[in-house]
Amino acid sequence: MLKKGSKLNSILTGSCPKCQEESMYLDKNPYHLSKTIKMHDTCSHCGTRYKIEPSFFYGAMYVSYGVGIAFGVAAFIISHLFLGANLKVSFIAIIGTLIFFMPVIMRLSRNIWINIFVHYDKDWKNKK
Repeated sequence: MLKKGSKLNSILTGSCPKCQEESMYLDKNPYHLSKTIKMHDTCSHCGTRYKIEPSFFYGAMYVSYGVGIAFGVAAFIISHLFLGANLKVSFIAIIGTLIFFMPVIMRLSRNIWINIFVHYDKDWKNKK
């Protein structure tokens, strides 16, 4: 289990980066596609605003590129090196992986992006 207070916990669970008490997203399931990136405006526990400024999450597109590359490389390694598929099948595996994991990649990218700017505060209750 991930330790509360770690960046990895907030990134992988999609919880508030400051208090890590609740999910930032209206729906925890990223595969409800109409609600994949719909977020609460603020955390109901610590009051952290998730959209720090207008268009804040546009920066997550840059992170998304890197996360997508990581998923694509993983798909290639699994299909080509471990399963012995040819390059054409490996290419199809990469495309399929990126399409299938697109909602997860979008959320991970947003989670990473906000965790760059907002840090865990174990004393958030005392500062309310």
